[in-house]
Amino acid sequence: MSALSPASSKSTDNGPLLYTERPEWGDVTPLAQYEDANPIAPIFYSAEYKDATDYFRGIVKIGEKSQRVLELTETIIRLNPAHYSACIATRLYSRSTRRSMELKLMDELAVAFLKTYQVWHHRRLLLMLTRNPGPELKFIAESLQVDVKNYHTWSYRQWLLAYFNDKDLWAGELDFVDAMIVHDVRNNSAWHHRFFVVFQSGIREGETDRDRIIRRELTFVKENISLAANNPSAWNYLRGILDINDLPYSRVEDFVRMYADASEDATRDVVDLENPPPSEGAELPCPAAIEFLADIHEKEGRILEATELWRSLADEHDTIRKKYWEFRIREGLKSVK
Repeated sequence: MSALSPASSKSTDNGPLLYTERPEWGDVTPLAQYEDANPIAPIFYSAEYKDATDYFRGIVKIGEKSQRVLELTETIIRLNPAHYSACIATRLYSRSTRRSMELKLMDELAVAFLKTYQVWHHRRLLLMLTRNPGPELKFIAESLQVDVKNYHTWSYRQWLLAYFNDKDLWAGELDFVDAMIVHDVRNNSAWHHRFFVVFQSGIREGETDRDRIIRRELTFVKENISLAANNPSAWNYLRGILDINDLPYSRVEDFVRMYADASEDATRDVVDLENPPPSEGAELPCPAAIEFLADIHEKEGRILEATELWRSLADEHDTIRKKYWEFRIREGLKSVK
């Protein structure tokens, strides 16, 4: 049974009862969707969906706002959660006392249709009205268990944190994203969220010492690279730390070199706690490290060293982007002429 409208599920032995068959809707004139007489690619709507949307257009035309309109829009949303107009009408027509019930419906639909933008957008609009973000973090965490990389879910979490900006909401966020990365170190969505929390959402209590935060994050990402050397998400995070804080890439040159060199001597001769070596069995050299080291050479004016590394990427380590690396070589050599 629906959270919003028990009446919306009327049916017969032959299937759902169409609105055109319901006496209580006899006062509404359904409006068919406009199409040319002979459309090139007609959409084959089900009879139930076509019936419901025809009555929805009829309701919009006369401007009715009532309980039965909410039942109608829920029927449409259940048939097509991406129906933006039905979502908007549900929000506009519902009273404040029913918004918690709408959220319960969104609880159901958000998990069933995780990749439907309108479901998450509608939930966002509801939260702006109810202004009760407390339970949302738990709901989002549970949704991520279904799909840990779903863009809409992560975007909604970031919006929630930034919009309400409540210290209680932020309190456990770093621990949460730590756990998500431990669960899957290659989850780019989790790495992106960590960057948002640490560097793109303001400075919270206990984080005013930015040098300490930078050291913490460098240690964190290096340790994770040592566990999975060919993880582009972690290498991008390392770049992001340096870029957003205007730090030179050369700051991590010693670390990067260990992963750009396949020789055993390059990684295990000296124990350096600030630069953890690759784990046993790591596939080296790592293309992301070679690219990083080439960028270090380029920024430091060592163009010929950079072009040698780009050549190794083009010919051996990253041949799928061969044309790109050859372009980098040509552009680099132009600068030394």
